[in-house]
Amino acid sequence: MSVRPVYLDNNATTRVDPRVVEAMLPYFTEQFGNPSSMHAFGAKVGGSVREAREKLQALLGAAHDHEIVFTSGGTESDNAALISALEANPLRAEIITSVVEHPAILSACEHLAKTRGAKVHHIGVDAHGRLDIEAYRKALSDKTAIVSFMWANNETGTINPISELAGLAKDAGALFHTDAVQAVGKIPIDLRNTPVDMLSLSGHKLHGPKGIGALYVRRGTRFKSMLKGGHQERGRRAGTENTPGIIGLGVAAEIAHQNLESDMPRIAALRDRLEKSLLQRVGNAFVTGDPHARLPNTTSIAFEYIEGEAILLLLNRAGIAASSGSACTSGSLEPSHVMRAMGIPYTAAHGAIRFSFSRENTKEDVDQVLEVMPDIIARLRELSPFWSGEGPSTGAFQPTYA
Repeated sequence: MSVRPVYLDNNATTRVDPRVVEAMLPYFTEQFGNPSSMHAFGAKVGGSVREAREKLQALLGAAHDHEIVFTSGGTESDNAALISALEANPLRAEIITSVVEHPAILSACEHLAKTRGAKVHHIGVDAHGRLDIEAYRKALSDKTAIVSFMWANNETGTINPISELAGLAKDAGALFHTDAVQAVGKIPIDLRNTPVDMLSLSGHKLHGPKGIGALYVRRGTRFKSMLKGGHQERGRRAGTENTPGIIGLGVAAEIAHQNLESDMPRIAALRDRLEKSLLQRVGNAFVTGDPHARLPNTTSIAFEYIEGEAILLLLNRAGIAASSGSACTSGSLEPSHVMRAMGIPYTAAHGAIRFSFSRENTKEDVDQVLEVMPDIIARLRELSPFWSGEGPSTGAFQPTYA
């Protein structure tokens, strides 16, 4: 008997929407022209690229379509924002970021500190993943080139108060960038009324193709291109445009924009049902991150006294795809940097599992997880040398349900 597959790892990547694939296909064959060429072949494709830019502009609530710079994805966009900020204002050589950022930011900051002498301030978080605003205020100065805080955390879904954070950066004369890879297409974004200078996004997180993303650069922001070459993207990103990817991202953005209002409450209801039922059926477990200010599609549940990787292996056998909040790999016993930064107890940090939904998930998917998860946890705890039956839980982190 074959198992019905359930995919709940949408923060890692999403399935490309069939409508996106259909829109992309002609740009591999019939409409193959270079969008920067002046002849008819190029002009037609150039018009389609312009339309895709406008669709993404609408999703972001940006004021101008030329504020959208197409890139290869979130990592390139993050790197481009940081590097440009340092190059555009050489009198400012400090970066402020958080301890729970994606490696695309943390690794880039580490590299810039080593190679360019940039001073990096890492702002801490509390037990719910919320930024230490006072520490952030103290770190800001006339030496700050750029502040980079993610809009929403990829592991816990915790949402940062971006308008407030960006406003503080503006008061200090610094640029503000946000890695919004996990937020775009999941929650409303209005860049006309949010003082963000740069924003990163990636197509494959919102049912678009991999290998395409964008960097929003507010009109008037000084920007230095990271890639040297041609004058594509108004001189801000050299290289022939990935036309099929751009078209796909445009359609994905359009679909997300059209469905955002109806998708959010339905997806959040699925997430809440999974959380509430699991916490009722499985003891010694709690939700990590902010239980209120978070993405509607994301839940990270820490199961005490067991390893997340073992849970994932058994879920996979049951046809269920999720991911671990733990970065444990062969030879490493450390939980993820996000769990450590939040001070999640060691006995729970290793057992953190992230379930991330998309608009394609259903109530039946939740039912299938609930059918197998309690038995999986019970089996693994029986094998755990740390488990001695129902003991006191580190439930200070557990959210309250109405």
